[in-house]
Amino acid sequence: MPPGSPPPSLKARALRLLAAREYTRAQLHARLARRLTEEEGEADITAVLDALERAGLISEERAAESLLRRRAPRLGAARVLRELREQGTPEALVEHAAAELRASEVARARTVWQRKFGQPPQSAAERARQLRFLAARGFSFDTARRVIGSAAEDAEDAGWQP
Repeated sequence: MPPGSPPPSLKARALRLLAAREYTRAQLHARLARRLTEEEGEADITAVLDALERAGLISEERAAESLLRRRAPRLGAARVLRELREQGTPEALVEHAAAELRASEVARARTVWQRKFGQPPQSAAERARQLRFLAARGFSFDTARRVIGSAAEDAEDAGWQP
């Protein structure tokens, strides 16, 4: 934007944000509210968001799916669900996502664990470190224990000795 030119309209700013990625209505409202000009107010934001929603440019479902695609492969259900709630996703969509995430929790945790460690822990301290790593990414303790335990069993079956 050249110096001295008027700032883009609220709608233009909203469209620029939506062109980059999906946003929930609450996220978009917060982003637009941060940079209101003197002539603009909350009612203007609401009107723009209503118009964008009617046009199908804001979709809570698409925003939730986008976050799931981006974050779920690397994070556990607890962390992803927290992020969905923080972005203002309706609870019905959060519950639907929870069911999907829990169905694939162990497989996703195993992939994350394999990428980071690749071998079973050789000591109690290493086991604790691996458990903390998975827990920090939002995987449940039970899931982390299952992943690390199954890796140790697989290693024993293959003849690996710590």
